[in-house]
Amino acid sequence: MKKFNKNKKPKSQRGAPSRRKSKFSDREKQHKKEIPKQTAPDFEDMRLNRYVAHCGICSRRKADEYIKAGKVQVNGETVIEPGHRVTPKDKVQYEGKYIRPERNLVYILMNKPKNYITTTSDERGRKTVMDIVEHKVKERIFPVGRLDRATMGLLLLTNDGDLAKKLSHPSHEIQKIYHIVLDKDVEEEHLQQIAEGITLDDGKAPVDSVYYYNNKDLNECLIEVHIGRNRIVRRIFEHFGYVVKKLDRVYYAGLTKKDLPRGWFRHLTEQEIIMLKHFK
Repeated sequence: MKKFNKNKKPKSQRGAPSRRKSKFSDREKQHKKEIPKQTAPDFEDMRLNRYVAHCGICSRRKADEYIKAGKVQVNGETVIEPGHRVTPKDKVQYEGKYIRPERNLVYILMNKPKNYITTTSDERGRKTVMDIVEHKVKERIFPVGRLDRATMGLLLLTNDGDLAKKLSHPSHEIQKIYHIVLDKDVEEEHLQQIAEGITLDDGKAPVDSVYYYNNKDLNECLIEVHIGRNRIVRRIFEHFGYVVKKLDRVYYAGLTKKDLPRGWFRHLTEQEIIMLKHFK
């Protein structure tokens, strides 16, 4: 299988979809097996943005935005400084509701189906990924990063704001692989240009590698990226006039979709949690 990569040896097809039929005889066990025990540390005082992030509302980066927007109150007073220190005695509210850091840390991997919004709520009443875990996870959690409504595949949900910040920060270059199906066969010349890095309206779009999914279906590709700009994979192929029929994230930060059917989720194992926390 020919791969296109300008500066380094192609990576293996980690997490690539398999032609072999998967077996899901233990689907129910994925939801019922024992969850690794992870607890948040006690604190004497903490920066407000970290406090909000540990409440299972959002990542610490997003908490900065909420605080600066005046959505957070401490002891009845609006605080717009993310570095404001709070103690266990302080009463903190987010949009008028009292919040406290979650004691139990939860890490969930979901195989997101199409037509679900990657947010904790939607003003227009559309289905969100939170509907899938509703009544099944008692802790308040939030999705890490985003997949657009039409994109399927791996999505991490947690209440660990520190980990969410780490995985979302561009400096960590978290690896992602997408399986993409297009409306027509992809020209080799276009794959080579994508691998070398094309320029879109919002700047350069670096790609780790891109290659045909197999030697038969030339309208299907696998693309490895670490950038997380909005709709980046779709926009790369649309730049050459292709219409994206299907987009599926099959690999994320060392995690794959093995034995995880569409629309299902599972708790990460202790080993997987350790792996994520030790990403450099």
